Amino acid sequence: MTPDIPVGILAILQARVSSSRLPGKVLRPILGEPMLFRQIERIRRARLIERLVVATSVDASDDPLAEMCRERGIDCFRGSLADVLDRFFRAAGRYTPEHVVRLTGDCPLADPAVIDATIGLHLSGGYDYTSNALEPTFPDGLDVEVMRFACLEQAWREATLPSQREHVTPFLYRHPERFRLGVLKNGTDLSGLRWTVDEPADFEFVTRVYEALFPADQAFTSDDILGLLQKHRDYQEINRSIGRNEGYRLSLAKDADSPEKTR
Repeated sequence: MTPDIPVGILAILQARVSSSRLPGKVLRPILGEPMLFRQIERIRRARLIERLVVATSVDASDDPLAEMCRERGIDCFRGSLADVLDRFFRAAGRYTPEHVVRLTGDCPLADPAVIDATIGLHLSGGYDYTSNALEPTFPDGLDVEVMRFACLEQAWREATLPSQREHVTPFLYRHPERFRLGVLKNGTDLSGLRWTVDEPADFEFVTRVYEALFPADQAFTSDDILGLLQKHRDYQEINRSIGRNEGYRLSLAKDADSPEKTR
């Protein structure tokens, strides 16, 4: 259903059940609730997001995810499984937003303060695309991207490479001559920390964090997580061996075989 009132800042949370490295990860329970909805609890604490929509696929594997969103009253758009840029753009287009925030459903430790800071920089700087991951200084798993809807539409119309269609935003940040880019940096470089979920070891790490912090404070912060890791340094070893952005690197390998690789 298309809202009657246009949205200024729309957050789109990409999620699918058919993850290749950890199938069904977004629906794996953390303290009795699917991981994706634990993440949504945190995203909803961001002050600058006006509306949130989950963008999943029309593949039958995502039927349970769409049904869970319906049961919880969460907006859900279903589109292409493989062409994520098309799915993302069409999900946004229903709301005619001015700006779009891109989040991915494998980050159950998402930080609402970091989301707001990225949006704030984007707006105050008048940028076309803003991210805290172009020059990583935050833990992997706190990534936020914000873009003008008009620029997203340009990417949707012009992007051709597999990596651009699968990962939505490379067309924007790989054309700094066309788009004004904003970069949010953390005061301390924490890019060596891994708080995202791609592998079983990642899920084990995140579950331990929730078990330690959530019962006492459901709105636990990144500082709380850092404090926990100071007390339990062994937690960081659980998933330390997993590299950052492995999925994107696989997409870049596909680009080499694409007839559009020169674009």
